[in-house]
Amino acid sequence: MTVTEPAPAPSPVPPLAARARSVGGSPVRDILAVTARPEVINFAGGLPAPELFDAEGIAAAYRAVLAEAPARALQYSTTEGEPALRAALAARTTARGLPTGPDDLLVTTGSQQALSLLATALLEPGDTVLVESPCYLAALQAFGFAGARVVAVPGDEHGVDPEALEELVVRERPKLLYTVPTFQNPTGRTLPAGRRAAVAAVAARRGLWIVEDDPYGELRYEGERVPWIAAHPGAEDRTVLLGSLSKVMAPGLRLGWLRAPGELRRACAVAKQAADLHTPTVNQLAAARYLADNDLDAHVSRVAGVYRERRDAMLAGLAGALPEGSVWGRPEGGMFLWARLPEPYDTTALLPRVVRQDVAYVPGAPFYAGTPDRTTLRLCFVTQTPEEIGEGLRRLGAGLRGGTPGA
Repeated sequence: MTVTEPAPAPSPVPPLAARARSVGGSPVRDILAVTARPEVINFAGGLPAPELFDAEGIAAAYRAVLAEAPARALQYSTTEGEPALRAALAARTTARGLPTGPDDLLVTTGSQQALSLLATALLEPGDTVLVESPCYLAALQAFGFAGARVVAVPGDEHGVDPEALEELVVRERPKLLYTVPTFQNPTGRTLPAGRRAAVAAVAARRGLWIVEDDPYGELRYEGERVPWIAAHPGAEDRTVLLGSLSKVMAPGLRLGWLRAPGELRRACAVAKQAADLHTPTVNQLAAARYLADNDLDAHVSRVAGVYRERRDAMLAGLAGALPEGSVWGRPEGGMFLWARLPEPYDTTALLPRVVRQDVAYVPGAPFYAGTPDRTTLRLCFVTQTPEEIGEGLRRLGAGLRGGTPGA
């Protein structure tokens, strides 16, 4: 009789990297997955309105590129980006007040990739990064994956406080400040010109990189444009400006760019080679063709006009939807509105009850690097029509009125 020895238990596989275990997923994506039902009026997303995409113009650009230069469009490209696209983007940047040449730019696969490249090129584990409070959630994730220590800069409804920034720079010795100064995500606020100049002066005086993220700046529908921080004296050699076509053309193109001083830009290009070699050639060439054949500024103006109507519809209905004592901003552009409910409301705890009314928002807590304000929430107003916004706010009010504030 042959006795068969039991097979030894397999040894466990090595664990995930500590950064993968410590950085969570996106609460916004989690909410969108839960609220994907068509009957839900979803104020949680950060998605541009799809019915406003110039689908025919973009399709025509792809057809032209594939008909005229298929071998080039379907081939590998340079890491830095297609020359035609970089030239077009440089011209747009120059026209908006910041002299820029094609070689000043690196094309990225969405501006989100630019954050990952900058984290790779600039940050060692344990380095300190300063951010706004609250801050764009995916930036917190990118810096967390790099092993950075993230510290929030105090501010107010207008943005970061330059004096508080300088105090933190002296005390914490950070590598960089990350900011979305125009129509910020999540608050919709815009940093005034005087504070931008002061932030640039702090960076020059104390030695600091500034990462100025501007995905929403072209979506202005009232007020005067505020120059980039990158255009202020003292910021020229230490500011990285990030841009994107996601909010003005279509996010599915995954086209962004960074404008940075030469040494840092070259380091980001090396990091990009390791990440994905280059951004898809056909998308870059199609975007360049679209910019050559179409008036993007006119298209953006039409989109902004629609978004303004939707913002106004949300502003008109908030007083009837939110509890007495709530406060909210009035963004001059962009996609988001930020609200603060009175104590003891907890918007994270309230969300499941609100979703049962077939409406959704994003609780404010995940946007904070430090202690969160649990009374806050973000509403995206661009994806629904004014009529849908009115109905969504009615449902929101019903959800907030039911039960106790924190449950």
